[in-house]
Amino acid sequence: MTVYRKIERFADPQTSKTPVHKEPDPELGHDFIPKERYTSTDFMQQEWQRLWTKVWLMGCALQDLREPGDYVVTDIGRESVVLTRDENGDVNAFYNVCSHRGNQVAYGSGGHTQTFKCSYHLWEYNLRGELIHVPDAETFPQGAPCDKLSIVKLPCDIWGGWVWFSLNPDVEPLRDFLGIIPEHLDPYHFERMALVNDVTVEWDCNWKTSVDAFNETYHVAGTHPQLMTMLEDMDVQIDCYERHNRYLIPFGCVSTHLQDGAIITQELRDFMELYGFDPGKYDGDGLGVRRAVQKHLRENGAAMGYDFSELNDDQLTDDYHYMIFPNITMNIHCNSVMIFRQRPHETDPNKMYYDLQNYSLVPQGEAWPERPLHRQFAHGEESIGEVLDQDASNLAMVQRGMNSSGYRGLWISAQELRIRHFHKTIDDYLHRQPVTWLK
Repeated sequence: MTVYRKIERFADPQTSKTPVHKEPDPELGHDFIPKERYTSTDFMQQEWQRLWTKVWLMGCALQDLREPGDYVVTDIGRESVVLTRDENGDVNAFYNVCSHRGNQVAYGSGGHTQTFKCSYHLWEYNLRGELIHVPDAETFPQGAPCDKLSIVKLPCDIWGGWVWFSLNPDVEPLRDFLGIIPEHLDPYHFERMALVNDVTVEWDCNWKTSVDAFNETYHVAGTHPQLMTMLEDMDVQIDCYERHNRYLIPFGCVSTHLQDGAIITQELRDFMELYGFDPGKYDGDGLGVRRAVQKHLRENGAAMGYDFSELNDDQLTDDYHYMIFPNITMNIHCNSVMIFRQRPHETDPNKMYYDLQNYSLVPQGEAWPERPLHRQFAHGEESIGEVLDQDASNLAMVQRGMNSSGYRGLWISAQELRIRHFHKTIDDYLHRQPVTWLK
């Protein structure tokens, strides 16, 4: 049996604003997870009816709705949704559909407008989706009552610097849905982070295939061997909550899969430089890099323009990696967050949309950078970075294998507990009985 080094934790559970204690692992069974959950059109329809139309969903960055008249168009499945800031400064969400003949009223991915005007017959709506003008209204013998023909509004709320919406008119309050998330993540102050990268990639895989890829570190040795010399992939704390889950990945250290953790690799030198710590002034070995960087940031963060006072020491180096059910993956560091929003295809369970957004903490006193243009392309047309390119290269092959008659389903290890918890939470919405894979 292989004996692994233990990674020392420096977060004080008594003072950390973000809870750091280990949750007991839930007992979720050990049988195969059926492959049909990734390939079946029937299962896809059940997800749409019982999951996607019931939960809260991340819509856009709040910074995209700074001024009255700003709007964003976002798609989920077959639905297009408009998110706006109105004249009163409130945010709104409504279906992107004209009440007359079904044309859309907002075009492109977003912009700025005073009203929304259908390009077909010029029916006009205000920033709340309320119908305000019907050309030749007198020609409708049944009447054209604006109050009855306004666009159906959707629940809309704000948390963490993002606008959230739901297709469920009876959805619970956003804070109730998020549960532990605000308590855990508010200390990062995402509202102080600027969007610096925004792309959508069309992938040939099920949306859950993508979620799974980022819900475990078991694949690091096979897919990202270069990362093993700058982060831990084995001694990773996993915590499962009611809907959401996380793992805490130590950065600034050599993987305990490697025998010699004392070596100072080039990747560790790069890690030190990333946080403004001169490797030439470090006289320790690889085992001490992580702690040295934490102390450096604690002592010098304010001079760099950062307020890390609400973060514990481990948060200064490590990836606090959260999955907000059903489709948000967050790689969170002290001065940045990388978000994956994994959206289902409209009709094909073997396809999906992968939204990648990177945010950077803006040093106090500095101007915010200009918002990047949103880009959309198919996998392989552009790089999204070495590590994510490596992940993406697996996904089409995984999806093809899911459709093979020779594949029986997912056989999950303890390192992949978050995947099993993810599927259990899906079933909490689908109410599929009996759930035979949980035996």
